[in-house]
Amino acid sequence: MKNFIVTTVSLLFILVVSSVFVIPEGQRGIVFQFSKIKRDGATGDMRIYEPGLHFKIPLIENVRKLDARIQTLDEAPDRFVTSEKKDLMVDSYAKWRIVDFSTYYLRTTGSIDNARALLKQKINNGLRTEFGARTIKEIVSGDRDAIMAKALESARSSREDLGIEVIDVRVKAINLPTEVSNSIYDRMRAERTAVAKEHRSQGQEQSEIIRATIDAKVTVMLANAQKEAFEIRGDGDALAAKIYADVYNKDPEFYKFYRSLEAYEKSFNDKSDIMIVKPDSDFFNYLKDGTKSK
Repeated sequence: MKNFIVTTVSLLFILVVSSVFVIPEGQRGIVFQFSKIKRDGATGDMRIYEPGLHFKIPLIENVRKLDARIQTLDEAPDRFVTSEKKDLMVDSYAKWRIVDFSTYYLRTTGSIDNARALLKQKINNGLRTEFGARTIKEIVSGDRDAIMAKALESARSSREDLGIEVIDVRVKAINLPTEVSNSIYDRMRAERTAVAKEHRSQGQEQSEIIRATIDAKVTVMLANAQKEAFEIRGDGDALAAKIYADVYNKDPEFYKFYRSLEAYEKSFNDKSDIMIVKPDSDFFNYLKDGTKSK
């Protein structure tokens, strides 16, 4: 008997617990009864459960919760064509939330991935229309705000179609496709390379001119210095010759004697010096008798 009571109480507790469900703040609930959506008995509309504590029939009904908070749609960049038939890669995002849960569930089966795919298609259609009506210059020069406003206005039709309210649409970045960007960068690189080569060749030319000018100046300076050195040496030699001549004219005998002494000094500068000459050579005239032979 005691076991029966415990079992009965446990079953009742399980039934009570399984009949209660809580919808957290920021979510909404839909109840399914035998895989069919539970509807309001008076209007026949889908019954949406607000945040709070609710009850359901255990084992017969189950709950599907939907997020009612603001969501962000931020997918990979898409390719758009301008009025000039030029491709652009546009990176955009949108803020949205569910406002009509019945329509949302019927259109997306409650799958957020399905909702994002459908919403992305609607937003891209609006952006594609706006980009297709403008040139690249107009888009870059300041029409981005107008494009986003028009895209937001176009996406608001999703309220009736999907039960979704699009709060904001923003364009984060507008770029050229990779292949176009690469070709532009290659062309810019080639242009900069050509300019660099031109500047480099001009610098080389100026370097050669400066080097040639300096070499010419150095050559002239060396020539002038050598000329002055020859002139100074010539003047010195002439002065020395004049002095020798003056001395010779004053006392030729003494001059010859002095020159002979210089010759002796240079000839016998070292003890190992040897000179082979005839005894009667004029070289020893001043060493024979102390006087020069007449």
